Amino acid sequence: MGLSIAKGLKSKYNIEVVGRDIKKLDIFEDHLGVKIDKYLIDDFDMTEKTVLLCVKPANVEEVGKKLKGKARVLFSVLAGTTLEKLKKHFKSKAIVRTMPNLAAGVGASMTTLTGDHRFQKEGEALLGAVGDTLWLDSEKEIDIATALAGSGPAYLALIAEALADGAVKQGLKREDAMNVMKGLFAGFGKLIQEVHPALLKDGVMSPGGTTAAGYAALEDGNVRAACMDAIEEAYKRAKEL
Repeated sequence: MGLSIAKGLKSKYNIEVVGRDIKKLDIFEDHLGVKIDKYLIDDFDMTEKTVLLCVKPANVEEVGKKLKGKARVLFSVLAGTTLEKLKKHFKSKAIVRTMPNLAAGVGASMTTLTGDHRFQKEGEALLGAVGDTLWLDSEKEIDIATALAGSGPAYLALIAEALADGAVKQGLKREDAMNVMKGLFAGFGKLIQEVHPALLKDGVMSPGGTTAAGYAALEDGNVRAACMDAIEEAYKRAKEL
């Protein structure tokens, strides 16, 4: 995620990358495609800097002990890691939680933010470099949004693969099934920006037609309930982290 965000920021910001392994930092730089300032974590002072924290939630305490100085503002992309916990382990004048998703790598993330309102506009501009942003009023809401937008690409990938597999099962060649599926998602992504899901569904489903038959099979398989359960379970897990 850190690399994906850096790709969106590299043309507008001077990027400094901090890590524990210089070889991995070199690889990061190679993938980013531009020269960056690289620091081992023990040598980095974050005083008055804007810090984008992209570590695993389990490493918060360890990383917090190593970083020196007091940041100007810290933007965290850690799922489920509360503002209270971040304030406990990191010295910063302000903290904002953010949750980008995998589409940040192609500039199409749906990123949610919450935290210190003084940095709302700055956070939206910063993360706006990798897609759309939405400021939320509470940590509960960002944890729910994490379950939806943060984890959502995995859910949609499962559905995309399953739909392609279904076409192959009925006799369509694998390559053709994948191309049709990709075209479907590309078009749907644009449609859903303009049309409510219920209206979109009703517009496709003619009485007694092919869509109605397939839709009934999805309802028989409790797909709707399973999607709602996925959000619930992901939200629960976010609260546990």
